[in-house]
Amino acid sequence: MNAPRTARERARAELTREILTAARRQLGEVGPSQLSLRAVARELEMASSAIYRYFKSRDELLTALILEAYNDIGAAAERAAERAAEPGERWIAIWRGVRAWALANRHEFALLFGTPVPGYAAPRETATAAGRMPLALAAVVAEAKAAGALAPPPAPPCEPALIDADMTALLPDAAFSADEIARIVLAWNRLVGIVSYELHGHLVGVTADDAGFFDYTARVSGAFTGLRFA
Repeated sequence: MNAPRTARERARAELTREILTAARRQLGEVGPSQLSLRAVARELEMASSAIYRYFKSRDELLTALILEAYNDIGAAAERAAERAAEPGERWIAIWRGVRAWALANRHEFALLFGTPVPGYAAPRETATAAGRMPLALAAVVAEAKAAGALAPPPAPPCEPALIDADMTALLPDAAFSADEIARIVLAWNRLVGIVSYELHGHLVGVTADDAGFFDYTARVSGAFTGLRFA
């Protein structure tokens, strides 16, 4: 059990949360490339020097925002998966959970999957949080495979050398083949892509029912991994 925090620790945690909340507002107003510690300090009526006791640089603040967003979207995927019983139902639930989070947090989604911020490179510490959402998808495929219920349609084979070792290490212990990993990666990319298209208005004049087409995309992508749908 964690020891109770002191009053100073609670005050620091509260102000850190206020800084992150203000920074998220700034994402919506000026975008991540213009994120400024000084501007956040002004909004909170802090001395500009004081904010550096919480975040040493703009990049450190960006990393905190990215970690928070990855964990939030990952948690949304995991919660959605808990509400369904069968693998196919869980797959659809995860997709819907990710879409709902993105629609409610457009600027945070853009921070994760939009244009890279010039001069910023996310540190490796973000990898674990970034993996939560795709791991939720992979866990569904792993369960179906363990039950002997995975039946992927024919497709050109994927050369094992095309899959990075970090991606293989990220996945659950399900003895996935290179082809199976590739199909999960394609589905993950398609999920991010279709949500991005919707958020940026690229489906206007293309789909008559964005939510309905999104569900169709989820099923097609799931079927390509080998999942079965009623």
